[in-house]
Amino acid sequence: MEKLFSYGTLRSKEIQRQIFNRVLTGTADQVLGYKLKSLKIEEEFGMADYVVVIPSENPADVIHGVVFNVSASDLAKVDLFESNAYRRVQVTLHSGDIAWIYIEN
Repeated sequence: MEKLFSYGTLRSKEIQRQIFNRVLTGTADQVLGYKLKSLKIEEEFGMADYVVVIPSENPADVIHGVVFNVSASDLAKVDLFESNAYRRVQVTLHSGDIAWIYIEN
């Protein structure tokens, strides 16, 4: 199993059903040394507001989120779901777990 850290859209049960055909169970965690940045993405009906993670110069900056256990095929589904504004990288979470996270491309 892989670990996936979500700080935004992927925490939505509706989005999880759309991507995985099920609702995920997760655990609260944090990633340090990163911060959120506003992002506009063009969608079918216009521009939508999202956030994206970027590295921070302040190692004390923290992003709160949820870590999910997912399969490699689940990660491939998320790769297709996320726009080209994001890329997947591994980070060490506050808990010590290593997880995938989507950051600014």
